[in-house]
Amino acid sequence: MTEQNWVINASPLILLGKINQLELVERLASRLIVPQSVTDEIAAGTQDRSIQSTLNWAQRHIHPDIAVPVSILKWDIGAGESQVLAQCMRHNGSKAVLDDGEARAAAQAHQIPLVGTLGIILRAKQSGLVAEAKPLIEQLLANGSYLFAHRKEAYQ
Repeated sequence: MTEQNWVINASPLILLGKINQLELVERLASRLIVPQSVTDEIAAGTQDRSIQSTLNWAQRHIHPDIAVPVSILKWDIGAGESQVLAQCMRHNGSKAVLDDGEARAAAQAHQIPLVGTLGIILRAKQSGLVAEAKPLIEQLLANGSYLFAHRKEAYQ
């Protein structure tokens, strides 16, 4: 079962790479777009085995950066997040894959559909791609994700 095009930001890539679940996005989306700024951001960060693996995976889906509309620039979000939203606007109907709160607010303001790392895991569960969501969420938390820490009790 695939959905529409997904344009993916760094945080979901890094998190899913750390738990070896990048294939979930390939199985859930009909087409993946990783803006060049996103891979640049990942490469500039702390390097470990999972980061290099994530960058290798992302190479198949890289798209060159494009001009960012002023309406997105006004949000003063990162270069990767801005490119994700700009690419979604260019590829009408694409879904932004973002975890950052401000970037998600900008996506909503631009009526860009979105999903985050947790949403990917839940969609994978609903689609039968994984048997349970809880172990993956626990792996994210164990690998330093703070995205769901305030909601951890909801998954126990």
